[in-house]
Amino acid sequence: MEDHDPKGLLISEGIVIPPGELRWRFDTSGGPGGQHANRSATRVELSLDVSASLALTDEQKERVLRHIGRRAASGGVLRVTVDETRSQHRNRELAAERMAALLRRAMERPRRRRRTKPTAGSREARLEAKARRAQTKRLRRSPPDE
Repeated sequence: MEDHDPKGLLISEGIVIPPGELRWRFDTSGGPGGQHANRSATRVELSLDVSASLALTDEQKERVLRHIGRRAASGGVLRVTVDETRSQHRNRELAAERMAALLRRAMERPRRRRRTKPTAGSREARLEAKARRAQTKRLRRSPPDE
């Protein structure tokens, strides 16, 4: 397992995952393709142990682990696998881009919902639905005894 990017993985301004924390694995891609597919290790797996990363703060680690949920293997290891192209170099680039995008998205602070008033149309629709439901229930009643 050798590290391939000497600069590390740039997530955002000020956040760079050092190359020593990234683990690269290469394997042959599945499926048809003849000799090239059977002999070339073009499938790329990039993994990062989020919980052991020194580049992320505890808050960022928590946010990432919560965001990726089941995608993380046991122990908080995030894996990205790419075997889309026949080139290991291109698959490596794609894996790094996807890992960075995933981490970027996970570290975004969730936007708070701004409360708004219901529109006139939605209030009207709600009252109409209530009236229809009341009518349905009224029709289900047995007729009054006279």
